[in-house]
Amino acid sequence: MKISELDYDLPDRLIADRPAQRRQDARMLVLDRARQGLTHTGVGLLPEWLRAGDLLVLNDTRVLAARVLTRKESGGAVEFLFVEEGGPDHPGWWAMAKPGRRLHSGLRCKVVTTEADGEGAEIEVVERRADGMVLVCPVGVPLSEIPAWLNRFGRMPLPPYIRKRRGREDSPEDLLLDRQRYQTVFAQEGAAVAAPTAGLHFTPELIAELDRRGVGTARVRLDVGPGTFLPVKSERLEDHPIHGEYYRVDAAAAARIRQARASGGRVIAVGTTSVRTLESAAAAILAGTGQEGVTELFITPGFRFQLVDGILTNFHLPRSTLLALVGAFSGLDRILAAYREAIRLEYRFYSYGDCMLLL
Repeated sequence: MKISELDYDLPDRLIADRPAQRRQDARMLVLDRARQGLTHTGVGLLPEWLRAGDLLVLNDTRVLAARVLTRKESGGAVEFLFVEEGGPDHPGWWAMAKPGRRLHSGLRCKVVTTEADGEGAEIEVVERRADGMVLVCPVGVPLSEIPAWLNRFGRMPLPPYIRKRRGREDSPEDLLLDRQRYQTVFAQEGAAVAAPTAGLHFTPELIAELDRRGVGTARVRLDVGPGTFLPVKSERLEDHPIHGEYYRVDAAAAARIRQARASGGRVIAVGTTSVRTLESAAAAILAGTGQEGVTELFITPGFRFQLVDGILTNFHLPRSTLLALVGAFSGLDRILAAYREAIRLEYRFYSYGDCMLLL
């Protein structure tokens, strides 16, 4: 399909640059095929739309504070986004650097930090890849301690459109807010460089209320990588390369999913990352086992879903792979019509914005 089929116009004022005051205060637009229409409600009323026996599948990956601001000895600013470990043959982490053209092996950049004892923190460029990614390593930090180092000196990897919308350097208040709110309350472990944003709406109280009503939860993991937010540059959606992302469905989660299906409950994926995890592991789950690996599953209109009966998801960027995914689930024409209605009623869009429940 042409990428232009995934386009729509969004006024800048509807891009949310901060979350709702409370997590479950976000608005929720329900698109239910059985009811043939749209319903406007709120995340706090999610239990009203689910029934006993349904199962919510949550992505419990943890977001790394993977964005590190530095300065070269010449004074030039360089921003690194740590993406993934380099592996046995490349000790360090692969990172996206901006600007990255003049970075060379052996270059050291001083970290810009507010930590009182972080004055001497540095990053060294180890090598540069043909695609522009650079292998970097914090100076004097063992590989096993890099995630902890990032969570100390790094910043949460907010999407660029949020920082642009704020229109200024991060204030201490914004940095603290992002540490608290750009992470789900159920995050466990992982190395995600973006949040599974539909999960940001949940609170322990909401999860407890769902449990009280007989709605279960299962946890899976997908470490969100840069492929999730890289723009589609090809004219045809099918020509866009999908980057691999690590995922895991353990045996306990697989058993809960099978049990829900066997008892007539619906499997509701919280976020597109949970969708990709479930559909990547569908054969194994249905066969009675869990699965882990790297998924390059590309869900586009025409895809046949095997496990997912519903999706709770935020509003996605135009011309994006995630918009294609929800279009594959609910029908692209229905999704775009719902987006137009959400824009008319001034819903808040993207990572810190409102959400949709697709049934």
